[in-house]
Amino acid sequence: MSTKHFLLSFARLVHNAFPLQSDVRLRIFLGISIVSAIRLNISDAGSIKNAAAAIAYDMMSYYTGNQTNESANVGLLPKPYYWWEAGAMWGAMVDYWYYTGDTSYNDVVAQALLSQVSSTNDFMMPAQHFDLGNDGQVFWALSAMAAAEHNFPNPSALPWIEVATNVFNDVVSRWNVTTCNGGLKWQIYSSNAGYDYKSTITNAGFFQLSARLARYTGNATYLAMNEKVWDWMTGVGLISDGYNVYDGTDDTINCSSVNRDQWTYNNAAMIYGTAILADLSDDTAPWLNRTLGFLQAAKSLFFSPYADATNVMFEAECEQPNTCNVDQFSFKAYLSRWLYSTAKLLPQLENTIIGIMVPTALAGAQSCSGGSNGRACGTRWWYGGWDGAVGLGQQMSALEAIHGLLLNTVDAPSVAPVSISAIAPPYRPRRRRLQ
Repeated sequence: MSTKHFLLSFARLVHNAFPLQSDVRLRIFLGISIVSAIRLNISDAGSIKNAAAAIAYDMMSYYTGNQTNESANVGLLPKPYYWWEAGAMWGAMVDYWYYTGDTSYNDVVAQALLSQVSSTNDFMMPAQHFDLGNDGQVFWALSAMAAAEHNFPNPSALPWIEVATNVFNDVVSRWNVTTCNGGLKWQIYSSNAGYDYKSTITNAGFFQLSARLARYTGNATYLAMNEKVWDWMTGVGLISDGYNVYDGTDDTINCSSVNRDQWTYNNAAMIYGTAILADLSDDTAPWLNRTLGFLQAAKSLFFSPYADATNVMFEAECEQPNTCNVDQFSFKAYLSRWLYSTAKLLPQLENTIIGIMVPTALAGAQSCSGGSNGRACGTRWWYGGWDGAVGLGQQMSALEAIHGLLLNTVDAPSVAPVSISAIAPPYRPRRRRLQ
């Protein structure tokens, strides 16, 4: 599909799917955010790129690790941001380059990713002992995975895919059957708080990493691990029959009950993980049905908080009571990221996903009208403007919601050439959607 036809289809989707309920909704209906400092016109690829560029620039202003004489700070974010979120941010910047073609930050992003690879080439940085959990290591690996899939420039001789593969091998060795008949702990080290918690994001993130490695390498061993993780998560009740994804469970009670909090990023990790497996299985059950189930659950739980905010994404656990913490401000970024990725692999879901992401992107852009520069992005996109909040997570969430609008102007994630046999068994991927 050409860029012109893609943008015209957006306009039709907005016209058909988004109701006229107020003057704020009218602006979204028309496909343009005109009151915010971040101007976004979904009918203009240049406008999408310009909006993304401004938000990316402001997000990158939070990163100072390459502006000091301390090499130990490279790749890291200042407090209060944890190590895992730095890895997630570099993944957002890989996405930014992928969607927009803007190379301005590529050297900084590559330097940051490589700075945390460690001597064992697996993101096991001794200096991050107190921050390094299974979930954080997986988030950095997913960023390396995106770099491999999108052929992100790499100044090192170390392939991005090798780092992601090494992380998989680390994490799979920590599959813990001493309690709960399996599962991954949130933390790696027993000295870290939360060691007894078997978090969903750790297991769901690992599930997605395994699926992406299966697609990229063609190695069926990863698919077996997907089945194992799925069976465990559904078996202990982290995934309900209605595709609700709960936050975690506890070793100390042998996983006899679950924490029923529901966060966007847990659902997001499972949507894209199952979408990859649906793609690999030629869009057949059960994986396609599971993707559809998670997508419907996401629409029900994380969109349309009010009647006049139809199809606008929100963090259901914390936005309305205004209790989100620093980590949670970034969670919507991952739902946007992986919804667009799902639409790219499963075109039959594109209309549904774009139908909720166009209003979300426009509302997100409208929130970017505050702060000292007049364009800082807020948290509560349903607010009708800037809500007074600022932060890196808010910038990342708006960025991922907006630059993904360009999904039909880019190629699908690539797969490995045959020469990848030096890293993984030389199976040919079952499907190659290189466009």
